[in-house]
Amino acid sequence: MYIDGQLETVDTANWFPKVYRKDYKVGLNLTGSGVDEPDVQFYENYACGSDRNYTGYCNPEAEALFDRQSMQRDQEKRRMLVWEIDKKLQEDGARPILFHNRFATCWRPEVKGLTIMVNSLFNGWRMEDVWLDK
Repeated sequence: MYIDGQLETVDTANWFPKVYRKDYKVGLNLTGSGVDEPDVQFYENYACGSDRNYTGYCNPEAEALFDRQSMQRDQEKRRMLVWEIDKKLQEDGARPILFHNRFATCWRPEVKGLTIMVNSLFNGWRMEDVWLDK
């Protein structure tokens, strides 16, 4: 497949007004959050009436699933609901996800007391319990 297009680089101050006006044919936007949490992504990008739901996707059935997964305490059951929601969003063409970032961290063995959170690389970096054991 070949697509001939023109790339228009837009300053951030102008990007969001263009997005809200829907002044684009194809737009690429990085949507990220400090926490790798489905609630953040689902409610922000796909919920009816959300300001960041740029495509205007609205499906009350999907929103009911957002609520179900959000309240699910069992992590495996929640994972299955998230996968079900993801499949539905893809089938509906709600807002295509082009890629997901992957992050990693490392530290030296003499660094003690550092706890890396299971849901994000970006939270839990309080250092009051960290010490250097040399």
